[in-house]
Amino acid sequence: MRMSENGFYVEKYNKCACCGLLVYGEGVRTGPGPKGLFCSPWCVEWTERRAKGEDDPVMPIVQPKLPFEAAYPSKGERLAPLDMVTMNIMDSTMVSICREMGILLMKTSYSTIFNEGLDFTCALADAKGDMIACAEFCPTMIGGMPLLIKTCAQEIPFDTLQEGDILLHNDPYRGGLHCPEHTFFKPFFVDGELLGFAVCIGHIAEIGGMVPGAFCGEATEIFHEGMRVPPVKIMKAGQDVEEVWKLILANTRTPRQSYGDLRAMIGAVDLGVDRITQIVKKYGKDVFKQTCEDLMDYAERRMRAEIAAFPDGVYSFEDVIENDGVTTTPYTIAVDLHLHGDEVVADFSRSSKQAKGPINATLGVTTGATYNGLLHVTDASIPKNSGCFRPIRVLSPPGHVTNVDYPGPLVAGNTETHPRLADIVIGAMAGCTPDRAMASESGTSTNFVFGGDHPDHDEYFACYDIMSGGWGGRKGHDGNNTVNAINGNCRFNPTEVFETRFPLRVENCELVQDSGGAGQWRGGLGYKRTLYVTTVPITGSQCSDRHETGPFPLFGGERGAAGGTKVMKAGTDRWTTVRETDNKKSSSKYANVVFEPGDRILLITAGGGGYGDPKQRDPELIREDVAEGYVSPEQARSAYGFTG
Repeated sequence: MRMSENGFYVEKYNKCACCGLLVYGEGVRTGPGPKGLFCSPWCVEWTERRAKGEDDPVMPIVQPKLPFEAAYPSKGERLAPLDMVTMNIMDSTMVSICREMGILLMKTSYSTIFNEGLDFTCALADAKGDMIACAEFCPTMIGGMPLLIKTCAQEIPFDTLQEGDILLHNDPYRGGLHCPEHTFFKPFFVDGELLGFAVCIGHIAEIGGMVPGAFCGEATEIFHEGMRVPPVKIMKAGQDVEEVWKLILANTRTPRQSYGDLRAMIGAVDLGVDRITQIVKKYGKDVFKQTCEDLMDYAERRMRAEIAAFPDGVYSFEDVIENDGVTTTPYTIAVDLHLHGDEVVADFSRSSKQAKGPINATLGVTTGATYNGLLHVTDASIPKNSGCFRPIRVLSPPGHVTNVDYPGPLVAGNTETHPRLADIVIGAMAGCTPDRAMASESGTSTNFVFGGDHPDHDEYFACYDIMSGGWGGRKGHDGNNTVNAINGNCRFNPTEVFETRFPLRVENCELVQDSGGAGQWRGGLGYKRTLYVTTVPITGSQCSDRHETGPFPLFGGERGAAGGTKVMKAGTDRWTTVRETDNKKSSSKYANVVFEPGDRILLITAGGGGYGDPKQRDPELIREDVAEGYVSPEQARSAYGFTG
């Protein structure tokens, strides 16, 4: 990344031509052979081997390092035996701290996406920016966190930090995820030594841009999607930086709500620093630092053991995003997983070129999705820290839908493309570990955002609403009904909260019969919800997918049912789509549709894909599905051949 001479702005986002990582400084430039800029000799060699026709280069992984990491000496040989007792106590304690941070954020935030949706992640990192612990919140943020912290260090050197500083950063092109995701880092010190950071990433519901709620389904550049904040100090030595606060809050439609959410996130990192400082003082700095290294090494060994148990080879999978909201063109996302020994290289270079619309993913999103997918097919008890990511190398060349180049739009990459990327990683792993893989879940967060002037409070309101779909069947188990997409771990808004906070009425909220893909193990069901606009116009936008093709099955199952969005205008009894009513390109991605009082909006989520031949399903399970209303008698006969 090349900064201006005075450091005020970015002149060019230079990226490695092989893996897509931001390159600071000169990087590695090649002569004969592959042309371009590379982050490391490893990427040069991989590219050269592929150019020579090697479909499966066998190369031990060398993880790239940003320039600031070179200042940290390599680990020396451990002189004392590993203390497993202290390590496990420290791990569980730090995870508990992260959970406590999340509870505080949930209880003190203003917006429903935090206090109901839980769309955030809390973690702890060491002084090098490596994640040492996290709680069970959003996987998309967990996997992308180390890159976020380390790119931040390139612009605000960690040796310039002091106690009470808090850094803020939401720039997707600087290692971030998408603009709504704001990241707070607060350093913690003991005896004047920087030991690490408390970190909170959260989805701020309203950040300006073309549409209320930031999800502009028709965005064609980043400037349509809201305000970007480069790494800055929002607090210095415990004091607010007023100019930063004023700049941020001047660029949101809901300054009071956004201010409350940002303060809640600051409260979370404040709590994290207080708690972890107590722990360090209890055990001592040296024990803390050594134990954190031990934890990451332990997680790495556990992950390597899992990967080593899989057969070597190249395992490939792909899926299609139906459109980008700007054109009707479908976009392919594809992965080739190179498994050799105890390491895996995930190569996304076969994916489509960058989209015009907002479905593009950043490298942080693609990296997080890869980790997410692999964590789903490996031992769930492996500690979730940077160590377990070391045996995994992600290659996502720039200018593709899996690594967007500036100034391409990307807001839906985090919510729509991430789950699809995680799904295809699991789909690829089905080739070597079928018993652990699942068919595709709904693969979309069905993001519906809206805003307007509240009739009761003389204040603008905005809401980011997510919905849940069915999860895919897997060996021995049907998919779960109405669970948030694989990237989220989030909850949807309860009807009572929804109707209390916004001028809408929920007329129905119910499972969609027959939406789960048929299989020996059935896909989970999606659901539908009808919103009635009560007293004032609202401006709605959407970024979703799966309206045209349902989630993919595995091993002879059937696709889950597709979702959809329909509109019934006031005074009519006919359901239409925004393609018909507002001449939009897509029914799943659109912007600034005005819904008047009396209008109805029907949101339908997709069901999960089926796993295995439906004719092999246990008749007793089919009979139970029919009795519960999950499967109609007609589908029981047509899909399963069931006549009982």
